[in-house]
Amino acid sequence: MSEDQNYGYILRLSTEDWRDQVYELKKYYSGVMRGWKRETPILLAMKTDAGDSFIGYGVVGKVEHLWELSPEEEAYCRENNWKCALTFKALNRFEKPYPIKESLLSKDPRRGSFLHAARLTEDQMDALLDAAEEYQEKTENP
Repeated sequence: MSEDQNYGYILRLSTEDWRDQVYELKKYYSGVMRGWKRETPILLAMKTDAGDSFIGYGVVGKVEHLWELSPEEEAYCRENNWKCALTFKALNRFEKPYPIKESLLSKDPRRGSFLHAARLTEDQMDALLDAAEEYQEKTENP
């Protein structure tokens, strides 16, 4: 794979409170270090009634390490073992969660928390976003 590849990632939200925080603040606190950079596409996933599902996506606008955060935010991150904050410049929520078992990742051996911070190629990201949009349309007009 090319060094110029624009990788995307899956970030799994474990609770509804964290999901709400991400959408309210447009910020995700990460305990996992990856090649986070501006313009990185992120798929958000969490457990739903349909099983693990993609609930939305975003594009990173800013990456802040602990020393770049306010003292209060830095303390909050340290309490939770988070290493950086990803601020989204764009953040979208799917009306209907898109079940991972219906996606191109249905045969992927990683499940549940093992999908957290999984790296995806640009082609995979594009295909998943297209399929999620089609799923929204399909469920609106069955």
